[in-house]
Amino acid sequence: MMEETERQPVAKEKILIVDDEENILELIRYNLGKEGYQTECFTTGEEALKKARADGGDLILLDLMLPGLDGLEVLKILKNDNRTQVIPVIIVSAKGEESDIVAGLELGADDYITKPFSLKILVARVRSVLRRKKGLAQVSEGVVRVHDLVIDPARHEVKVKNKPVELTATEFQILRHLAQKPGRVFTRNQIINAVRGENYIVTDRTVDVQITGLRKKLKTAGEYLETIRGVGYRFKD
Repeated sequence: MMEETERQPVAKEKILIVDDEENILELIRYNLGKEGYQTECFTTGEEALKKARADGGDLILLDLMLPGLDGLEVLKILKNDNRTQVIPVIIVSAKGEESDIVAGLELGADDYITKPFSLKILVARVRSVLRRKKGLAQVSEGVVRVHDLVIDPARHEVKVKNKPVELTATEFQILRHLAQKPGRVFTRNQIINAVRGENYIVTDRTVDVQITGLRKKLKTAGEYLETIRGVGYRFKD
């Protein structure tokens, strides 16, 4: 195991970086260190799991092609362990096929970055996930407020710039689900599982149709609903 920490006067969150390529570890460690983040680096999933279980971390950057336990197995273990399931995970991998991305997201990854990657984008996604962990979407008594959008489940009410927007039950549930975790990518299957109910049936095609309808009804706020080609959707943070 290789452990390194770049410290600034005010230390930020601790990030665990898991990759079997030493040059990638050093590149990410150095650039996150410049931003003030504490980092710990691991070359195997087993080592990272041991650390995460012992004293956790604020975020894990996880490669998929690891010796021993591969990244998806590591992710599955993390998300099924009460000690680690709340730690957000960003997959950083050269495996960029649609099936790989969908598999990672459906196992619980918060985001997926393919190699080679832009360091600026990596840092931006790290910030985004950590902001979300702190509660970027403000939830008070069930009310979700993101940007100029307000969602009130108790009243089944949506407002954009204080103006009410009429939505169907399915549209409302999809919007609420995405807005509660802005920045997180959700596959169509995850959206289906989140909004499935007795009064309405949701399919892959239905999700696409509902998103199109939502964008039209939300007007300027419709741009917050971002399509992740071949994967699903996310609410822009």
